[in-house]
Amino acid sequence: MDSLLENIYLVRALIAAACLAPLCGLLGVFVTARRMAFFSDTIAHAALAGVALGFLLGFKEPTVPMVAFSLLIALAMFWLRTNTELLTDTIMALLLSGSVALGIIILSMLKGFRAELHSYLFGDIQAVGTQELVLAGILGALVTTSILWQLNSLSLLTAQEDLAHVCGIPVKRLNYFFVAILTLTVAASIRLLGVMLVTALIVIPPASARNISRNLRQHLLLSMAMGLVSGVAGVFLSYHFDFPTGPTIVMAAIGLFILTLVASRLRRLVQPGASPVTTV
Repeated sequence: MDSLLENIYLVRALIAAACLAPLCGLLGVFVTARRMAFFSDTIAHAALAGVALGFLLGFKEPTVPMVAFSLLIALAMFWLRTNTELLTDTIMALLLSGSVALGIIILSMLKGFRAELHSYLFGDIQAVGTQELVLAGILGALVTTSILWQLNSLSLLTAQEDLAHVCGIPVKRLNYFFVAILTLTVAASIRLLGVMLVTALIVIPPASARNISRNLRQHLLLSMAMGLVSGVAGVFLSYHFDFPTGPTIVMAAIGLFILTLVASRLRRLVQPGASPVTTV
C-alpha cells in the first residue's frame, strides 16, 4: 500500500475519484428521476468538440474550452426546448450528433494529438493534473453545498414541477442552476472516465442505491457511497491490472449494481410484502 501511494499519478487519480464520483452519484439521483440521462450523455459527447477546439486554438490543457463548449451546448438545448416545437430527445440527438461531427472534423485537421484524444475518450489516470485536481475539489465542495442548500426545492421540482411552481419555487432559475452544475460535473469527470463512459457514473450508482434504499435521504447517501466505492475501486484495479480507467470504474459500478439487485431480491423473499420504494 505504501509503495502504491508513493505514486503521485495514482494519488491524484484517487483524489479526483473521491471528489467526483460521489458528486456524480448525488446529481445522478435527480438526473435519473427527471429522465435526463440522455442530457448528460449529450453534454459528454459535446465536450469532444470542446477538446478539439482547445487543441486547434493552441491550448496545451483544453479543460477551459471543453467546459465552455459544454455550457454552450447546455444553453442551446434549453433555448431550443423553450423556443421551438422540437421534442427534447430530438434536440439532444441533433446537438449530440452535430457536436461529435464537429469534433471529429477538427481533430482530423490536427496532427499529433492521438494520445491526448485517447485519454479524453476513455479516461486516463496518468492524465489527471494538478489543475484538474483543484477544479475537482472546488467543484465537489460547491456543488454538494448547493444541492444540500436547495434540496427541498429540488426534490419538489423533480417530483412535481407544476406543484413547485404553485408553491413559489423559481422553477426556471432552478432548472438553469441544475443544468449548469450537471454540465460542470460531467465536463470535469471526463478526464477520469472518458467521453464514452462518463454518463455511467451518473446513472449506475443511483440505480444501485435505489435497489436498497427506503427513502430519499438513504437514496442520496447510498448513491454517493456507491459512486465513491466504484470510483476508488476502479482506479485501484485499473492501476494494478493496467486496464483503461473509465471502463474499469464502470465495471466496478456494474458489480455493485448486481450485488444490490441480489440483496433487493433476497429482501423480497424474506419480506414478501416489500415493494420498491419511490424516493423522488
